[in-house]
Amino acid sequence: MAGLSDTRPAPTVTPGDPEAKPWRALWALVLGFFMILVDSTIVSVATPVIMRHFDADVNLVVWVTSAYLLAYAVPLLITGRLGDRFGPKNLYQAGLVVFTLASLWCGLTGTIEQLIIARVLQGLGASMMTPQTMAVITRIFPADQRGRAMSLWGAVAGIATLVGPIAGGLLIDGPGWQWIFFVNVPVGVVGFVLAGRLVPRLETHRHRFDLVGVVLSAVGMFCLVFGIQEGQTYHWGMIIGPISVWLLIIVGVLVLAAFVLWQAKQAGEPLVPLGLFADRNFSLANLGIGAVGFAVTAMGFPLMLYTQSVLGYSPTQSALLMGPMAVMSIILARFVGRLTDRMHPRYLAGFGTFTVAVSLFWLSRVMAPGAPVWQLLLPITLLGLGSSFMWSPLGTSATRNLPLQRAGAGAGVYNTTRQVGSVLGSAGIAALMQSRLVAHLPQLSGGHGGMAETATQLPEPLRAGFAAAMADALLLPAGVILLACLASMFFATPRHLVSEDS
Repeated sequence: MAGLSDTRPAPTVTPGDPEAKPWRALWALVLGFFMILVDSTIVSVATPVIMRHFDADVNLVVWVTSAYLLAYAVPLLITGRLGDRFGPKNLYQAGLVVFTLASLWCGLTGTIEQLIIARVLQGLGASMMTPQTMAVITRIFPADQRGRAMSLWGAVAGIATLVGPIAGGLLIDGPGWQWIFFVNVPVGVVGFVLAGRLVPRLETHRHRFDLVGVVLSAVGMFCLVFGIQEGQTYHWGMIIGPISVWLLIIVGVLVLAAFVLWQAKQAGEPLVPLGLFADRNFSLANLGIGAVGFAVTAMGFPLMLYTQSVLGYSPTQSALLMGPMAVMSIILARFVGRLTDRMHPRYLAGFGTFTVAVSLFWLSRVMAPGAPVWQLLLPITLLGLGSSFMWSPLGTSATRNLPLQRAGAGAGVYNTTRQVGSVLGSAGIAALMQSRLVAHLPQLSGGHGGMAETATQLPEPLRAGFAAAMADALLLPAGVILLACLASMFFATPRHLVSEDS
């Protein structure tokens, strides 16, 4: 625990300072970042197995992911500031301890409710870690090298969302679904030691913390997500007493609007410094990453349910379908990183997001009961190509022009936006899947979202309707990610490219 108890005064580290040893520090940090992103996606492949193990319906199992994402997203606004105040290294290590212990609890739980609670604690640990990675990149890399640094960060984000399902499938078919959580324990220990040795101590800044803002954002997000995700369960009507689904959604929107107004009126240090959005690229990158977070989270659920419930694939076989995506991301990571420092981000991010939208639409058109594997692998490979070009340009555009003293706040806002998109993606896809099942297979869903029977391969007469419902649902992330493509088209030329041209 030396990293947490180190009380020596932290030296000031300036961008490009060789004493910072930036690449060693970044490699240490991305190990933990990789682990928490894997946990954002790994549960999707385990959904049918967890449904069967706990005899739960899909809506309750989706909360295993939604609770994690919600607990991850809301505190990010303040954990970025905490990193500025107490040092990104210290907060990263503290979050890693929380995340690792929560992972152990997840694997030991005996009920679905306990698993959801343990996932909340996991999300809190993840929220302490994530902003510190981007903040360190901004503070120890010079502006003209941040593209390569962010390409590593972006490649890790992309590969983690692809490796997560593959690793999940292998663990589920091997030692059991609990090991998708147990595996985090040794990784967490190694990550803690590496961070203690390789991550430099950075200058800290005193901050005030907007607790009212935290409460408003938490309440607003919970009401909005619960209303969207549980809408079909309650027939979009009354939940209990005078509380209806639509009332919750409206309250959520109004509370979030009040949160924005509160931030605008804060004279000192608001939770979300709205002045950050004066930077055009920061604003557009936040819109883009929100859409990307939505799409990447949403696409996993219908695809994994289709492959296991309709095609009869094992979790490992389903996950291995995503192999071409991981391979493409690994092959192209360095190439895209170099391009990010040399080319306008609108071309890179625009190409990547548009390609992802096309691939998801293509995939939805071939999701049929008798689809041969090659028909699925072609759009999935294209999906890997597109995802390789979107993470790094978006992340670099968001942070490249930020002043160093606002690095923590900017990283917190950017990662919050990504996680909010993921939360809404999880809720939105759950609602749409149930809605399309009601339309295509009313005898299966019964209108109540009871889908535990889909945890195993369906009888042949039900497969066509189920496949059609999952294909319809996949159109949602395909459409949403086009918002990221649109945002990319309006990126301004980065300052380092302007100075090179002049």
